Amino acid sequence: MINFYPGPSRVDENIPAYVQAAYDKGILSINHRSDAFMKMCAKTVGLLKDRLNIPESYTIFFTSSATECWEIIAQSIIDTNSYHFYSGAFGEKWFDYTKKINPYAIGYQFDQEQELKTGELDLSSETGLICITQNETSNGTQISNARIGKLRKKYPNHLIGVDATSSMAGAALNFSNADIWYASVQKCFGLPAGLGIMVCSPNAIAKAQELKKGNHYNSLTFMIDKMRDYQTSYTPNVMGIYLLMRVMESRKEILKVEKKLKKRFKAYAELVDDASEDYTWLIENEDVRSNTVLVIKGDPDKVQELKEKAAQEGIILGNGYGANKVDSFRIANFPAIKKDEVKTLKKFLRKNL
Repeated sequence: MINFYPGPSRVDENIPAYVQAAYDKGILSINHRSDAFMKMCAKTVGLLKDRLNIPESYTIFFTSSATECWEIIAQSIIDTNSYHFYSGAFGEKWFDYTKKINPYAIGYQFDQEQELKTGELDLSSETGLICITQNETSNGTQISNARIGKLRKKYPNHLIGVDATSSMAGAALNFSNADIWYASVQKCFGLPAGLGIMVCSPNAIAKAQELKKGNHYNSLTFMIDKMRDYQTSYTPNVMGIYLLMRVMESRKEILKVEKKLKKRFKAYAELVDDASEDYTWLIENEDVRSNTVLVIKGDPDKVQELKEKAAQEGIILGNGYGANKVDSFRIANFPAIKKDEVKTLKKFLRKNL
């Protein structure tokens, strides 16, 4: 089966060989305080910075998932105020979870067809954390680098946190525009689930150290202390970090990866634009459509029939999400999906849309 589900999605084709190599080299049982682990961790961090153009001054942490990052941020970075701007389900989930820990979290929902209007944000304090979802997996929307840059310029005294779960390693993100970025590896990184990545600016690190909130096993202050020696605060997913290192070794730098995915997106878009009246984009505004998660809308019965027909031909299409669960389907446009597999899907869509 060819998996176009937007996470967990298709893994890198070399994963079986990498897993065998990890076993043969004893990686799966190394101590996370050992020199071998620290060297592997340091190399992985270096590769991430090099391939994804992450500033050298930023600190990279490994977590269990992007969802865990919600908790780390709420417990360690937020003093009083956090402002959550969202147009889809996962941005809202981030807000809802933060509010359980920080009752002063404020949520602002904006129309999924609209760009984030940075000039109209209603922030009640001169500092705090602004939270946005760069790539919204539920509805296939995105916030551009330029828009995040405007946000950074307008609110220089606020920290900015970004959910990039469905775009990190697939889109050329300008990490300098924000202070906290996080993702899970089961999407654009092409890895099995079970590992998260959190990227923090010097300002985010300074804020965590200023607040000194250290009452939890995943408190950022503890993580910072350990990462100075390329260690983690708990026994990590060593195999996941090793697989990440191996995948990043073979990845081209992010501008080339993004170029490839945008070319694929354009080809998909032409098919959707030429489709019968039974199918259309969930998001009409081209300026906010994601390049890595495509969401196509149709009659629920026809969508179900299409997914079943695809499965019969060895293709897994992603279900819709939330309110659009039954009247849409999603397509992952991630780097690990092979050229021939894309051709197979395009042929199927050309025939059935």
